[in-house]
Amino acid sequence: MEATIAAAQRQGYTSAVKQVMKTNFTSALEEIKAHINQSDFIAVSSQKTGDFFSSSSSWRRVLPIDTPEVAYLKSKVSADNFQLFQFAVCPFSIQGSKVLASPYNFHLFPRDELGLGMPSYSFSCQTSFLTSMAQEGFDFNACIYDGISYLSRVQESKAKERNPVPRMHPISSSFNPSVADSLFMGRIKSRIEHWRSACKNKDSVADGSLVKSLRKLILGDELYGSRPCMNIEVCSDRQVQLTLEIVNKIGDDLVPLVVPEKCGAPKAVRVVLTSSDEDKILLMSDIENVEDEQNLKVRGFREVIDLVSRSQKPIIAYNCLHDFTFIHSKFLAPLPPSLSEFMCSLRLVFPNILDVNHLCKEVGPLRKAKNLPATLSYLKRQFFVPIEFEIPHQADVKTEKDHGHNVLRITTLFSKLYNLLKLSSERQEPYEEQHRSIEDYTNIFHPTYTSFQESGDNENVILSMNKNRRKVSTDNIVFLWGFGDRISASELKSHLKGIHPVFSEDFDLRLVDKACSVIVFWSSGAAQALLKVMESGEMISIDLKLAGYEAYKKVCKSGLWEAGLANSLEAALAETELECDLSASSAKDSSDIYWNSELMIDLDNL
Repeated sequence: MEATIAAAQRQGYTSAVKQVMKTNFTSALEEIKAHINQSDFIAVSSQKTGDFFSSSSSWRRVLPIDTPEVAYLKSKVSADNFQLFQFAVCPFSIQGSKVLASPYNFHLFPRDELGLGMPSYSFSCQTSFLTSMAQEGFDFNACIYDGISYLSRVQESKAKERNPVPRMHPISSSFNPSVADSLFMGRIKSRIEHWRSACKNKDSVADGSLVKSLRKLILGDELYGSRPCMNIEVCSDRQVQLTLEIVNKIGDDLVPLVVPEKCGAPKAVRVVLTSSDEDKILLMSDIENVEDEQNLKVRGFREVIDLVSRSQKPIIAYNCLHDFTFIHSKFLAPLPPSLSEFMCSLRLVFPNILDVNHLCKEVGPLRKAKNLPATLSYLKRQFFVPIEFEIPHQADVKTEKDHGHNVLRITTLFSKLYNLLKLSSERQEPYEEQHRSIEDYTNIFHPTYTSFQESGDNENVILSMNKNRRKVSTDNIVFLWGFGDRISASELKSHLKGIHPVFSEDFDLRLVDKACSVIVFWSSGAAQALLKVMESGEMISIDLKLAGYEAYKKVCKSGLWEAGLANSLEAALAETELECDLSASSAKDSSDIYWNSELMIDLDNL
């Protein structure tokens, strides 16, 4: 199907995104594998059961005062608590103004299909998210009963340990056997040869049932499907290799399979006798198919994640920090405690990730856009960047309304920016300035901030210091509370100027929530001076309390997610042995943030 993106938007991308559930997952997997191989980029988007950033407690959202580390900790708590119900993947290529896209939307549900206790677990839901999904026609019954389950890579390893299956095993290079090895090999060789000879000759002898039973007992004669087999017990990897080497030397009509214990250690080598070369090829093919089916059953939707990972194609998303904490948590492994560990772990699986939210910052006015529709609307009004979409398939699972269309919005936005900024997927030589390499924008995670704004009595009053971002060290930031919840930021700032000389310094103040404010001092050392005054016991005001940035970091690291930030800071300061350290910022751990007084929180909307 060919259609311009304008026509697709008018139709709400109806039937453009292929809906995939458990019933059509296997066939869709083969299709998307081909499309991924043919694509240049892969866009991803997801639908969650909730979002910590949407909490009624405004301070829990990612704020302009948050360092990348703190923003990661807030994203981490969302990924740990909420679940994915939909995951859209769109492999696409850009050829001038034409975009060849193949969008898929996978419906997910974490179901314990293997009876292993994984991945079923409790997760949180926010009513606003579920209501929004219901309004879009989301079928919750279909999700629960026909949603695709999955295991993360860590869970898959545990599942294979608990439910091992026989597998073919490569034969290592030859080695010099010891005396014990030679005795073991001789005994095993004699046993296998005797069993093999008896299997080939038994059809010509009319044995009774008693003789057949004795033969089975003595020789270990069993069946693998319809083929005869026998088990050789082993107690080490070395004995496995010795057995495999013996089987390989005895005859080409034997196929060895390693049978593991539940702990993963080898328990036996199962030797299967085939009747011909064609039968051996058929057996090996059957074994591979059984292994593939087992792997697919265990991995479920994560097979798609692995396809994306193996492709090594650039992955395009919007607000990558938030999306990829979910991806890591659900499909790879539990999230590590720090941002640096998270980035190292993530790059091993996805080496090239591009956040279109970061790319938008190359177009100045787009920095103010708060979401995908607003960004696309601005581009449409201000720039002529024609994009023609070609979508080779239509949805074959019809729902009342189409889902996963956000992935097409991301693809559209990236394609427009790709042409507008003259990007190239190839690294350019220094003298080739007409294009910029896509690599210059990969693996840069800038979280989407919630802005600051104070509340007035009847209307919002926006405080503006200047229109440019200013870099500020976290050493110059303090949190203040105890002033009640019926005061505006401007009133509080005026009040502070009269209670202590330190507030005669140049500073800016914003409300983080209704009962706690953040103060940024522009004079170096002012914040530390104020905190030392508080530590000395001098009261600048009978009710006011202060904490440095380290207390805020401690709150986020420890998961002290109280409804109000003041309560969380109180809990952090109450920690024994940490109270003194947390009241001031640590120079060793200080970081920089970018403060922009145009970024506001509208407290009246909370």
